[in-house]
Amino acid sequence: MAHDAPAATGPTKLVIRNIGLLLSGALENPVLDADTIVAENGRITAIGKLKDVDVEGASTVVDANGTVVAPGLIDSHVHPVAGDWTPRQSQLNWIESSLHGGVTTMISAGEVHTPGRPRDIVGLKAMAITAQRCFDAFRVAGVKLHAGAPVLEHGMVEEDFKELAAAGVKLLGEVGLGGVKDGANAKQMVSWARKYGIQSTIHTGGPSIPGSGLIGADMVLEADTDVVGHINGGHTALPDGEIRCICESCRRGLELVHNGNERAALYTLRTARELNQLERVILGTDGPAGSGVQPLGIVRMVAMLASLGEVAPEIAFCFATGNTARMRALDCGIVEIGRAADFVIMDKAQHSAGKHFLESIALGDLPGIGMTIIDGQVRTARSRNTPPATKLPSVVGH
Repeated sequence: MAHDAPAATGPTKLVIRNIGLLLSGALENPVLDADTIVAENGRITAIGKLKDVDVEGASTVVDANGTVVAPGLIDSHVHPVAGDWTPRQSQLNWIESSLHGGVTTMISAGEVHTPGRPRDIVGLKAMAITAQRCFDAFRVAGVKLHAGAPVLEHGMVEEDFKELAAAGVKLLGEVGLGGVKDGANAKQMVSWARKYGIQSTIHTGGPSIPGSGLIGADMVLEADTDVVGHINGGHTALPDGEIRCICESCRRGLELVHNGNERAALYTLRTARELNQLERVILGTDGPAGSGVQPLGIVRMVAMLASLGEVAPEIAFCFATGNTARMRALDCGIVEIGRAADFVIMDKAQHSAGKHFLESIALGDLPGIGMTIIDGQVRTARSRNTPPATKLPSVVGH
């Protein structure tokens, strides 16, 4: 199992220079005119041309070698259990493997695969607080996994949500995976959660595993969660008319997941574009699940949406970074002064038909990942999971 990643013990200064293309993660300005980033003590302090920024006294210097730098990718929908193990497929190291796919931050949609998951209110609160504490204290390979996402059960009252929030719980697991499967009760509990600063998501579509149920547009709209979880189904999608109804009738997040219906994901994307609301689109994998873990699930979604969904690749990367960061109030996901220095450094895969990086993504090829950085610290070098990159970054000085 991957070890708890150590934090820096003293002041740090990271310089990334010789950047060929800098993706910002922000829809309004997805490509930045800069070739150098400086981060001090894990936060971005300067973005610009090498001659214009202070690079003296760096503790780590990364030569990007003309490659592409983007914010670390965010997986908006995972189901963790214990450290880097999942009982769904009895698989180890899935989080660390996802880091090799460029994912530096993950959001739990509920620790629902925990064997013997408690369904009584005392037990479910205890499990949520335990998960929040465990993943906060033990960052697998440095990945920031925001966990502790209880699912709703009958009998929960406002005081339960107040207690959870006071204990540090900031998320609700997928509404509909617990005992509460009706819109009225879900709406009341979601509003209590929101009152105390707890974000919510809902299971959308057909059952994911035996024992779960169909959740259609009516319940999604009545529950009014902050995120419409896997609107393209996890796995089974709603009819197009219900997807359009959700898109048109609320302004909540539209989450597209890898472990869902790809045609429905493209339909949702087209609908969001028609509505001029691409800022609502966020990406997740919905793993570990029955279909397993997809370490490259987020970059696969980016390539799929860019190649088949008629959006520019630099926009598709925003779905996996800044859109999610803004919706979930995270301090990463955008290359901006003051934000966390979380990056993925990539290049065109070797022998891609694309003439350059963005064209290779637009043609549906995956990027070659050469390095990941979290809080200003290099976490991985060349990915063991992606195709080999044409060019690689390197650490050239300390």
